[in-house]
Amino acid sequence: MDFKHTELTEQVVHTARNFAQQYIKPHVMEWDESQEFPVHIFKELGKLGMMGVLVPEEYGGAGLGYIEYSNVIQEIAKVCGSIGLSLAAHNSLCTGHILSFANEEQKRNYLPKLATAEYIGAWGLTEPNTGSDAGNMQCVAQKDGDEWLINGTKNWITHGKSGDVAVVICRTGEPHTRDNSTAFIVPRETKGLAGGKKENKLGMRASETAEMIFTDCRIPDSARMGNIGDGFKQAMYVLDGGRISIASLGLGIAKGAYEASVQYAKERHQFGKPISEFQAISFKLADMATEIMAAELLINHACELKMDKENVTKEAAMAKYYSSEIAVKVATDAVQIFGGYGYTKDFPVEKFYRDSKLCTIGEGTSEIQKIVIARETLK
Repeated sequence: MDFKHTELTEQVVHTARNFAQQYIKPHVMEWDESQEFPVHIFKELGKLGMMGVLVPEEYGGAGLGYIEYSNVIQEIAKVCGSIGLSLAAHNSLCTGHILSFANEEQKRNYLPKLATAEYIGAWGLTEPNTGSDAGNMQCVAQKDGDEWLINGTKNWITHGKSGDVAVVICRTGEPHTRDNSTAFIVPRETKGLAGGKKENKLGMRASETAEMIFTDCRIPDSARMGNIGDGFKQAMYVLDGGRISIASLGLGIAKGAYEASVQYAKERHQFGKPISEFQAISFKLADMATEIMAAELLINHACELKMDKENVTKEAAMAKYYSSEIAVKVATDAVQIFGGYGYTKDFPVEKFYRDSKLCTIGEGTSEIQKIVIARETLK
């Protein structure tokens, strides 16, 4: 396996890095404190092709691969995990689902607008009482002639209030039966769809997380993606790609915390020398560097398999599990290296610390990843 960056990848990295430094970094804490979801930033990212990284050029996207996509997420997350999270959710979940499973008419209706950020995308699977237990969804779509009537609530939805279009997986069969859910594309203006409570979160505070409430929400059968009953299978496929996204998000956060720690350890002096010269600190930095490298190799391997259209379920789960866990560990060690300063909002590692935890929960907890890895290993 050759994971060397191509010239194209380097150009993409350079563009994402410059954008993050110029347009995101000056406002990171402002958005975090106010919990503002900066829609205008995503419009600008859309102009650079970063809201449709994987979308083919024929649909208005950048037409790039998973290696480039992973690096875009990393570069943004190195500066702000919130913006990285929203970028990942838009690309891999909503846009990714439509790209993978929509018919040609649906693709041409939605992908160009999603790829340019004319539309911000949302993806609805999780419900108040069904997180990992998606087979027991209570958000139900009932067939009514040539239409469907949706009733229920989705929660923990990225862009649940601000998204212009959502892919929603609803139960269309009996609870806990096979093939009991179906995916639909629901535009924001659809009567009966409303945004609900916006969550007040520990971290990722500039990435909007909210309820989506469906009350007699009527949509045409033409909004259905794929066959009736295929929703859960589609969602699992989409989550394979989504787990690469969250792995990349965690890696970006870890890299941001690590780079801040290296710089601080060189500049901070105690007992007449930089604290980087003390073994307790240098060993922490050594562990951080090693863990980051290991996570990057797992992610790149999963990206390569995904681009080769190979089954990536196990490898994506491994990358997501390991990367998200080391994001928390690296961020924790970064706060320790910074000492008292690391516990304040004046230095960046405090935010990396708060943001990192979401990576071990979103798009499948670490415990769920272990279940997936074990199941795939024991097949």
